[in-house]
Amino acid sequence: MIPFPLRMRREFPQAFITTFVVLQVLDILTTMMGLQMGAHEASVFIGRLMKVGPVAALLIAKLFAVLLVTAALRFKRPRVVVFLNYWFALIVSWNLAMIAWSLTAGSR
Repeated sequence: MIPFPLRMRREFPQAFITTFVVLQVLDILTTMMGLQMGAHEASVFIGRLMKVGPVAALLIAKLFAVLLVTAALRFKRPRVVVFLNYWFALIVSWNLAMIAWSLTAGSR
C-alpha cells in the first residue's frame, strides 16, 4: 500500500495552467475597466504599487503570481495553483461586481 501523501501527488493537469492564464488576463482587463470607471484598488499592496502606474502595478502583481505558480510546478504542489485559481476567480468576480455596480449607480 502506498502511503497517503504519495497517493495525493499526481501529474500536474494542463487545465490548471490554462485556467490560471485566462484568470490573469481577465484580472488585468477587469481591473483596467474598473479603474477607468473610477473604481479604486481594494488591495493595499496593489494600491501602493499603483503609484508607479496602473499597468506597471498590474504587471508586477502578475509577475508575483507567475513566480508562485512556477514554484508550485517546480515543487509539484498543484493545490497551490488550484488555490490561486480560486483566489483569482474571486478577484475577477469582485471586479465584475464593482463594474456592474458602478454601471447601475451611474444610471441613477
